[in-house]
Parts: sequence; C-alpha cells; structure tokens
Amino acid sequence: MPLGTDYPRQDCGIARSLELVGERWTLLILRDCFLGVRRFSDFQAHLDVSRAVLSARLDALVEQRLLRRVGDGHPEYELTADALDLWPVLLVLAQWGDHRTTPGLPRRTFHHVGCGTLGRDGRCDGCDASPRAGDVETRPGPGADPTLRDDLVSRALRVPHRLLVPLATR
Repeated sequence: MPLGTDYPRQDCGIARSLELVGERWTLLILRDCFLGVRRFSDFQAHLDVSRAVLSARLDALVEQRLLRRVGDGHPEYELTADALDLWPVLLVLAQWGDHRTTPGLPRRTFHHVGCGTLGRDGRCDGCDASPRAGDVETRPGPGADPTLRDDLVSRALRVPHRLLVPLATR
C-alpha cells in the first residue's frame, strides 16, 4: 500500500511543506529548474525518471503554482515566485548533503556573482548578503565526479553557470 502524501493531523509548517514538495522527484525537478533546465527531455535525461512520472510531477508542480508552462507545442517550465522562495532551502539542503557525505569536498559550489562564496548559512563571505538565486553562480566543486553522468545537462554544468539562466543543451 503506497504512503499517503498528506499529513492532516500534523499542525506544522514542515508537514504542510512536505505535502507540496515531499514527493521523491519534486525537489530534484526544482533543483534542475534553478540550474537552468527548462525542457521535458532535459529533465528526463538528467534525472533518469520515467516519462509518466516526470509528466505527473510537472503537472502537479504547475497545479501547485510552483512551475508555469511557457510556450506551445514543446513547452518549457519556469519557476514561479513561490518556487523562487525555496532557493535558500535548496541551497542549505545541498550544502548539508555534501557536508554529510563528502566533508570539505562539495560537489557544487555557489558564489554571489562578482563577490564571494556562499557559506553554509547562505550568506556571501564577501558582503554578508543572502543573495537571491538570480545573483548566484554555481560551479563544479572539488567533490564533483564528471564521470558519473554524460547527459547534456551534466555536460553544460561542468562550467560556471548563473542560476535561473536557461542551460544551452542543444
């Protein structure tokens, strides 16, 4: 029997958040959107997720108003303002995961554009600001293993890339 996706007896903001983003693929889809992925085919190749599951998750994220579809025929997906508010959460979660699994060797580093590196609290070490996602550049870190993946998204992310800027995968 599958697990439920809601927590009706939990009077807690974390439970409410999990109802929206707690499904297995959701945070990875949102992460990829922050990294600049926009096309269905790029999500599928980078995430190794089935077409049916990806289609269902993208539809749910659009319905929850975390993503919007743009264009006709082969639509692209963009983050909404509500989804952009998740940036600090995703940053800290990524940094926490690297710290727990490869201490001192992050897979990706995050930098305030033209200023400094973002610390584990999301603040820039150069100016002490907490930059918005569009003011952040990501780079492969010392713990990155470029041999793990060779899809178009992974190849595009082997060089510094500003968040929210669509990746050139064609």
